[in-house]
Amino acid sequence: MSFLATLLRATVLWTLLLGSALAATPLDLPSLDALVDYRPKIPLRVYTADGVQIGEFGQERREFTAIKDIPLIQKQALLAIEDSRFYEHGGVDFKGVARAVIADLTGGLKQGASTITMQVARDFFLTKEKVFSRKLTEVMLAYKIERTLSKDQILELYMNQVYLGQRAYGFSAAARVYFGKSLKDVTIAQAAMLGGLPQAPSTVNPVVNPKRAKARQLLVLKRMHELGYINDVQLRQAQAEDLHVRMDGQTFSNHAQYVAEMVRQTMAAQFKEDTYTRGIIVTTTLISSEQEAAYDAVRRNVLAYDQRHGYRGPEAFVDLPRNPEERQKLIETTLAQHPASDRMLAAVVIAVNPQGVHATLANGDPVDIPSDGLRWAAAALAPKASAGLKIRPGAVIRVQQEAKGHWSIAQLPNVGAAFVALNNQTGAYRAMVGGFDFSASQFNHATQAWRQPGSAMKPFIYSAALEKGYAPGTQVNDAPLTLSSAETGGAEWTPQNDDNVYEGPISLRRALAQSKNVAAVRLLRAITPAYAHDFLGHFGLDLNRQPLNYTLALGTGAVTPLQMAAAYSVFANGGYRINPYLIQKVVDTRGAVLFEAKPPPVAQDSDRVLDARNAFVMSSMLHEVTVTGTGAAATQRLGRSDLAGKTGTSSDAFDGWFAGYSGSNTAVAWMGYDEPQSLGTREFGATLALPIWIDFMHVALNGKPVSTPLAPTGVAQVQGDWVYDEFVDTGVRRLDLEPDLLDRIKEIFTP
Repeated sequence: MSFLATLLRATVLWTLLLGSALAATPLDLPSLDALVDYRPKIPLRVYTADGVQIGEFGQERREFTAIKDIPLIQKQALLAIEDSRFYEHGGVDFKGVARAVIADLTGGLKQGASTITMQVARDFFLTKEKVFSRKLTEVMLAYKIERTLSKDQILELYMNQVYLGQRAYGFSAAARVYFGKSLKDVTIAQAAMLGGLPQAPSTVNPVVNPKRAKARQLLVLKRMHELGYINDVQLRQAQAEDLHVRMDGQTFSNHAQYVAEMVRQTMAAQFKEDTYTRGIIVTTTLISSEQEAAYDAVRRNVLAYDQRHGYRGPEAFVDLPRNPEERQKLIETTLAQHPASDRMLAAVVIAVNPQGVHATLANGDPVDIPSDGLRWAAAALAPKASAGLKIRPGAVIRVQQEAKGHWSIAQLPNVGAAFVALNNQTGAYRAMVGGFDFSASQFNHATQAWRQPGSAMKPFIYSAALEKGYAPGTQVNDAPLTLSSAETGGAEWTPQNDDNVYEGPISLRRALAQSKNVAAVRLLRAITPAYAHDFLGHFGLDLNRQPLNYTLALGTGAVTPLQMAAAYSVFANGGYRINPYLIQKVVDTRGAVLFEAKPPPVAQDSDRVLDARNAFVMSSMLHEVTVTGTGAAATQRLGRSDLAGKTGTSSDAFDGWFAGYSGSNTAVAWMGYDEPQSLGTREFGATLALPIWIDFMHVALNGKPVSTPLAPTGVAQVQGDWVYDEFVDTGVRRLDLEPDLLDRIKEIFTP
């Protein structure tokens, strides 16, 4: 077909199209209700109390922004490349049509001539099929839209609705996805990058194809300069600017995924499918700095434990093809099954030599691990290493880049961990980590793992004993003990101290500080298991999960870390029960408040579950644990005098705990395997969980004054320790000790 014939054909088609559009009536077209009452599918978003986003749930990333709040430079960048005469035409740009006729001579109606208004019509009402009938309807709708809405309303719809890649819809969402910032803060260079995305968002975005995205951005900048939107200096600066694109496309911190999932489940239970499209915004009670501290503390100390117990070998093995292309394809496919865990990346070993290990990441980048980065896994490089342990070509390993830029070998831990911190005055969560890696396991150990607390249960037994007349200075015989079958109701039982060291007569204060098992059993025998078991209810512990026998003193029941945090908070706040809560406020996309937590003040008589004297005396004993006892590392490392808590190690070291508090913070750390097994004969709560607690408190207590509890009415000091007033004159109830100890007890507790 000749050029003139083609030109004539294209002109006729466009003339018919425009003529038909002008003759069309509104009755021929769909209602514009979806535009007039625009309700985009905005995802559920979750934030900390101080405004840091920690989660987002929904198929589409959206963030509605009114036209008045969209920066001028972003509007100019878009219009420069998409529709420079937007504010001049009536929905169809006749000059643009003329250009399109020439451009489309070899391809029919395949490109050009679509104004912003026409694109709005297509995106809301039509398919993207390139046929004449669809194009005709698009033009007709464009005219109807122009008669119904203002130019600013149309542009607002477009800039919030258009797809811009990486699941981002609208320019506000795209600014966060690609640059991690609010749309109002984008630079000229960033605005130009975003402005160029509507043409091919899936393939020409800076994450998928940085080179094509850059070329498109330069074209947008050139058009902005030609139209006078930017001057020569601004053009040169924008062309040279390093955009710092977020290559993971992440719009928020992923260090609170367990919390975000808890929120999602709660919202889904109430709002069903609307949860993911209604634009619900949930503000939690978390403090972002404390959440980060909790995440870092768990990761750091789980890795430290894992390293103490040696390298287990590569995660998998593959046979590498000789062909480079086939090899890289296999590497990509293999490593897709081994996703990154924060900074720990999976890599496939290509070569092993005396100088180190050469490996490849999923994106093809090389990784060279020098010998000093392999020392921890030296056994896996030995000639006689077993097949499952040996690092060889084709091995899938973990690598991590250190601060100095050097790579070292790493390993994903297989031990579980949890951490939860509460405001012990209100019950608000301050931080929560449910495991080492949410992507590897969504099981939330902080709220779902029922584990043996070991010696972390002892303070509740001691607390019960205070109500029976015992005191911190009461003497107990730390000596081997055998309970008869008549006492146990079964076989004879001989409890033992973990370190197999027995001190003879010691005070209850020292017995708790040193976590003496036999002393705790003697104390439980004195007050009876039945009394102690019932007393646990004051702390909100599940009595059905606690044994009604003498092993109760050694923590053979089951608790969750969250439950323990709430229970220890009773000691911390002076004897009040708290109800932990996570969600502070829920609003919809229009700002309407759907829910707002209003926790009652903690110091209400209706919430009191423990005598204030009991809480005070127990806090003094738990403080002793952190000064001279099994938790002394806390005071040594934190350098504070207001710490209190208790270590816990369950039978055969299956679980390691530390539960403690300072000021308004109560926090619990736990470590153990999902399938219970020993953590090691030299591992205890003090080596496993206490370091997590200390690392967290280092941040949480930074800059906060030391708190000094005041003694409540009704307690007195006798011989340097606390006693309830009613027992000062009558004598403190004592354990059933050997006769030669009775005189010593009387000396201590006789004023």
